[in-house]
Amino acid sequence: MPRLFVGIDLPADVKQRLLALAGGIPGARWQTEEQLHLTLRFIGDVNIHVANDISSSLGTLHMAPFEIALSGVGQFGDKRPHIVWAGLEESPPLLRLNAKVEQALKTLGLAAETRKYIPHVTLARMKNPPRSRVLQFLSEYGLFRTDFFTVSAFHLFESRLGSAGAAYRIISTFELAE
Repeated sequence: MPRLFVGIDLPADVKQRLLALAGGIPGARWQTEEQLHLTLRFIGDVNIHVANDISSSLGTLHMAPFEIALSGVGQFGDKRPHIVWAGLEESPPLLRLNAKVEQALKTLGLAAETRKYIPHVTLARMKNPPRSRVLQFLSEYGLFRTDFFTVSAFHLFESRLGSAGAAYRIISTFELAE
C-alpha cells in the first residue's frame, strides 16, 4: 500500500543552501538532498486504486506557475522541539494550490486535513534535543532567505520508511501552465 503526499521539489541551488544549515543540534537527523521538498498535502497509506484516482484528479488542476522564496527558520513542538524547518515568504498562489489539492482530495472522499497549512521545508527531525541548541539554531539562522524561484510543477510522491529515514520517489508530475 503506497504512502503518499503531494509536494513541490526544490531547485538544486536551494537544496544546497538548506544543506549548508545542517548541524549544531546534537542528535538531530538532518534531511538529505533527496528528502528536501515542500509538502502541499500529506495523504498517507492508500491502496493502488485510490492512488491512481488521486493522480487522475490532481492532473485536472489548472494554475499558472508562480514564484516562492524560503524565509526564516522555525520549529514544531514548543516545549519539546521535534522538527526544525525553513519557512516561506507569504505566497497567496501557494495557498491557492494547497486549497486546490485539498479540494481534489476531498472530492475523492479522502478525509479533510484538520491542521492549518504551514508551508515549510523540514530540515531535521529530533528526539529530545537540548532546547538551548535548538534556540541557538533558530537565532543563528532566523534571517535565512533564498532568492525567489519559479514553481512550474508539483508532484505526487511515494514515501517509503526505512531505518535511515524516509525515501521519497516522484510517481506523478503535474505541470503548471497559464
